[in-house]
Amino acid sequence: MYFEKLYYIHLLWIVIALALFLFYRARKRRSMLEQFASREMLDKLLTRSESGRLIKIFLFLLGLTFLVLALMEPKWGYTWEEMKREGRDIIVAVDVSRSMLAQDIAPSRLERAKRAILDLMQIMQGDRIGLVAFAGSAFVQCPLTLDYGAAKMFLSELDPSLIPKGGTQIGEAIIKSVNAFEGNERNTRALILITDGENLQGDLDNAIKMAKEKGIKIFCIGIGTPSGSPIQITDEKGRKTYITDRSGNQVLSKLNEETLQKIALETGGAYAQAVASGLELDAIYTKRIANMDTKELDSSKKKHYEHRFQWPLCAAFFCFFLQSLVSEGQKKTAKEGEAA
Repeated sequence: MYFEKLYYIHLLWIVIALALFLFYRARKRRSMLEQFASREMLDKLLTRSESGRLIKIFLFLLGLTFLVLALMEPKWGYTWEEMKREGRDIIVAVDVSRSMLAQDIAPSRLERAKRAILDLMQIMQGDRIGLVAFAGSAFVQCPLTLDYGAAKMFLSELDPSLIPKGGTQIGEAIIKSVNAFEGNERNTRALILITDGENLQGDLDNAIKMAKEKGIKIFCIGIGTPSGSPIQITDEKGRKTYITDRSGNQVLSKLNEETLQKIALETGGAYAQAVASGLELDAIYTKRIANMDTKELDSSKKKHYEHRFQWPLCAAFFCFFLQSLVSEGQKKTAKEGEAA
């Protein structure tokens, strides 16, 4: 047995305080009467005994105690209930190349992407999430999981230093993500690709074909601006500087929307450009991904305890009913008065 709302136990302090007050009042009443007559005389003068009054007080306090127990919602006895969790599989592939350090989307493209993914986890409806990091190569940073806490921990580690190899291997990122999915259900798996789309390498067409064959929709978020932005880095001495080409000119990182639009169109997904206020991840999830089919992700058995608050509640009403039937005392008979 356990109590679902154990915090109501503190109401018993009120019952105890009330009991002490009623006891004190009874003693005080008796003491005041003894100031006018002796104890023997009081027994002769009083026409009603104290036992009835004490019984009524006891039943009243007992009823209050049962009421508090009912409020605490006691539970005992249980049945096994099968719990099934349904949702979708979502993998977020994040570009961690140095171009993601550009600050045309404040505070930087990468930091804004990480914040948007955190916001996405807040609105996800029981779906599994996984993370893939990519630059010149790609790897699974976090496999599909229902543990959002663990996913957030892996997300915080995303940084350009994770992948020393430069470039942006979007094709490899898609392949790694597709292989990270489980099962073969169609319309239950979505890949969110967050990148500026620059420095494309590898066989992108084969990656798109692979995703299409497995029924995986790719939703692309283009982060950055078409006009471009310089890439700020920290040198070995801790100084802030910008990446330059061989001629000493600052390198501008520009958003490549055409490629991302192609990926989304061919896989049945959608494309959205990140704006200053956010990455539109919430809109893509609520309008597109949340409308996809669901599948069983987890199954477990849980004890379902039975509510038993009815018993102390009935006991409380019974005590109050008995209290109403008990008189404060019976008149003494003539023989009892003469004997006194």
